[in-house]
Amino acid sequence: MIVVTTESIEGRKVAQYLGVVSGDAIVGANMFRDFFARVRDVVGGRAGGYEKALRGAKDAAMEDMIEEAGQLGANAILAVDLDYETIGDSMLMVSANGTAVRLA
Repeated sequence: MIVVTTESIEGRKVAQYLGVVSGDAIVGANMFRDFFARVRDVVGGRAGGYEKALRGAKDAAMEDMIEEAGQLGANAILAVDLDYETIGDSMLMVSANGTAVRLA
């Protein structure tokens, strides 16, 4: 599956647009506090535990989006956008959205 943030792929034509696909992952804030309590690798203002948790949520959202596109018969996803939202005081949601297509 080709996944890009651009609206096209150089040298490839879109044969069919299959629709918008998305994936979401929600991470509880308590998880972040737990990571922070164990973080020993805070260097230069970066918290490796936090970054790892965010990366995991992003990867999960992307995997869900790719799975949905695959079920539609897509071989690529164009115009992918990642959004990060807080839900209340205790959760973080990562959303991945894009357009599933079949390339010629």
